[in-house]
Amino acid sequence: MPRHEKVAQAIRRQVSNIVHDELKDPRLGFVTITQVEVSADLRHAKILYSVLGKDEDYKRTKEAFESAGGFIRKRLGEEIEFRFVPEIIFREDRGTEYSVRIQEVLNEIKELNEQATQEKQSSSKRRKVSKRKK
Repeated sequence: MPRHEKVAQAIRRQVSNIVHDELKDPRLGFVTITQVEVSADLRHAKILYSVLGKDEDYKRTKEAFESAGGFIRKRLGEEIEFRFVPEIIFREDRGTEYSVRIQEVLNEIKELNEQATQEKQSSSKRRKVSKRKK
């Protein structure tokens, strides 16, 4: 595994701990650090997060991260030995919401197909019964 991937994993683990254990900002809801992308020179880290909630929850969480960015970077430097602590940028990760929505649509399609199959079978049975009566 390349060095920048190991660093990204360490940053993700540490930032998750900092967010959940040390930040007491009421604007933070149920936040999950989903991924960290680190530049090849390890000077920049993009931290992707997901929030359980609505758009308003994402907005408040973004504000909280913008406010706490310096604190998180400082704590990150204390916990992980870096030559240079990377500049961090927080970005929303809406991939989870997207996959949940896809699953909902697939479930709706499945239900519609099952209903259509049941209706087809019941109409087929009615035709057979009406043919027998003649």
